[in-house]
Amino acid sequence: MAALWTLSVCLVWPACLALTPPTARPQPHNLPPVLGFNSSDGSLSVDLPMALRVFSVDYHHVQAPFEIVLWIMLASLAKLGFHWSGRVPAVVPESCLLIMVGLLVGGVIYGVRHSAPPTLSADAFFLFLLPPIVLDAGYFLPGRLFFENLGTILWYAVLGTLWNVLGIGLSLYGVCLLAQSSLGDVSLLHCLLFGSLIAAVDPVAVLSVFQEMHVNDQLHILVFGESLLNDAVTVVLYKLFESFLRLPSVSGLDVLLGGCRVVVVGLGGLFVGLFFGLVAALTSRFTSRAQVIAPLFVFLYSYLSYLTSEMLHLSGIMAIVTCAVTMKQYVEANVSERSNTSIQYFLKMWSSVSETLIFIFLGVSTIQDVHMWSWPFVCSTLLLCLVWRATGVLLLTAVVNKLRRNTVTFRDQFIIAYGGLRGAICFSLVFLIDDFPKKRLFITTTIVVILFTVFVQGMTIKPLVELLDVKRKKRALPTVSEEIHSRLIDHLLAGIEDVVGYWGQHYWKDKFEQFNKKYLRRFLIRDDHQARSSILRVYQELERREQRGDEEAPPLVDPRSHSRPLLPEEMDSIRRILSRNLQSFNNKQTPAYSRHTLHQDASRDRVRKPLYRHQSLGERYTITQVEDGEFSGIHRARKGLIRSHTVCSMSPRPFFQDSSFPAASAQTADPNSPSAARDDQIAPQHQAPVGAAPKKHLSFVVENEKQQ
Repeated sequence: MAALWTLSVCLVWPACLALTPPTARPQPHNLPPVLGFNSSDGSLSVDLPMALRVFSVDYHHVQAPFEIVLWIMLASLAKLGFHWSGRVPAVVPESCLLIMVGLLVGGVIYGVRHSAPPTLSADAFFLFLLPPIVLDAGYFLPGRLFFENLGTILWYAVLGTLWNVLGIGLSLYGVCLLAQSSLGDVSLLHCLLFGSLIAAVDPVAVLSVFQEMHVNDQLHILVFGESLLNDAVTVVLYKLFESFLRLPSVSGLDVLLGGCRVVVVGLGGLFVGLFFGLVAALTSRFTSRAQVIAPLFVFLYSYLSYLTSEMLHLSGIMAIVTCAVTMKQYVEANVSERSNTSIQYFLKMWSSVSETLIFIFLGVSTIQDVHMWSWPFVCSTLLLCLVWRATGVLLLTAVVNKLRRNTVTFRDQFIIAYGGLRGAICFSLVFLIDDFPKKRLFITTTIVVILFTVFVQGMTIKPLVELLDVKRKKRALPTVSEEIHSRLIDHLLAGIEDVVGYWGQHYWKDKFEQFNKKYLRRFLIRDDHQARSSILRVYQELERREQRGDEEAPPLVDPRSHSRPLLPEEMDSIRRILSRNLQSFNNKQTPAYSRHTLHQDASRDRVRKPLYRHQSLGERYTITQVEDGEFSGIHRARKGLIRSHTVCSMSPRPFFQDSSFPAASAQTADPNSPSAARDDQIAPQHQAPVGAAPKKHLSFVVENEKQQ
């Protein structure tokens, strides 16, 4: 905290010095005149110094970069202090703590200067801070999950956003009509404009909260994908309503053209990102002799796609996400592992710094002189944001669950509705509104909604996830075997869809994989980096995913760290137990066997005699083998059966020759038969003495069942 306080003072002093007029600043004594000041008659005079300066300060020469470095340093120290604050990260999300730091710094600046602290301009946010966050999210987007749930994500992002914008805007216009005395000058278009910006779910706030909870993959991709594409839709709708406000009147044709503009802006950003992604992949193919600059093309082409889309008034968010998703697999195959590591760490660092600066400036910009308060408008906006999002999620999910195999559960629906956090997107958009009497009210309401969603919803969503027992993400990464089996199932489902004539997602996915393997990979990836085996490509992808997962996953607690060393008497007790059990195990003479082959005891020097059977298959035999591997006799039970199988049973009862077989069994066999002669030869030497100790024996029953 001492470092944060010192850095805050360093931030306050240059800002105060920069805004102090030159005449009011104290001039040091005995200093020579400054070179280059204007004279009294307005002409430029050149004043030569009286003596050589040993030490001088020229803050204005380095003011801009110096203050930027100080803000980044403050953000980094705040983030570092958060992760070393003990139990605080388990209770308070990181975004909340960063906003509190911003509130503290803004309060100090306001108390020293007695004026509003610097605010985060919309241009700085949209041109410099937002692109790194969206690029990081798009480049490390789980492609399989995203495209498997793409229909549901678009359903939430497009229709859900329209539902929220129209619902909030029309409801707020009704509130303004009811409160004519204070809100009578707010028009319908102003309410729709405010509804379009307040419905923007910020991916920065959502990512910062959901990554700490480690929810299941399906819930995470639905919330994150919806927030990512939701921004593109809300920005387009905001610009559309802003254009309507500047028109003298809005006709039905203007509304129709506005709908076409929404489609053109979205698809235009998609195609711009696709073009720059393919160009980036093609460029990375020729970086084998200059691997040092290979990561640079990832950042340059991505940022260029964003700027090009903004220049053409298209969706920059759609462009940079599409560019990142398009070039990822080809760039990773072309560049070296060190370059991949550089791309990974630089993107994470860049997005983390941007995210931290955004939350700190949200807190700093809250301390303003432009606030206007209206209880009906502020409370109605806060309530309507919760109600319209919840009803939209429930209604849209009820429809989409009829088309999904893995339905979205009610618990997941609650988390999706409750996880609609607002952030810097709506805060930056509200400052872009043209001046009108209630602009300050819009700014105040936006700040209240952001603080409520980030602090109240962001701090309570984690206990709610644990209370509702929402399924968490599996910590272990998939193995090569699991990935291969998953792809096998995909191929199988694609074949089934092709056979039945159904063009589902597996069918189109398989077609794209064939096109990608046949044309795109051959054209965009170097020949020496072409994977000869799909299994090898899967293994390489899993290795990269494991490297990323090691940094993102929380450290696992070693269960041995809390164990105490064993006492000497405990070690002796364990040693005696193991010795006794091992001795008992070695003394066991139970032979291993299967239903097809009998075990040959290797400890015996003599070779066992074969098991003799009668030639007739229409008989049932009972053969008893004593523990030492010798046969005691053969008993014939019935005739007239054809098929046979062996049933083996172990009996621990005492075995006596006279009691094991009935006395009449010896007389049932023909004494003149060859088998009887063999029995007479075997029986005397293998006959057990009467009164011997009980021994375990194996009883083999040859059952011949009669075919029907």
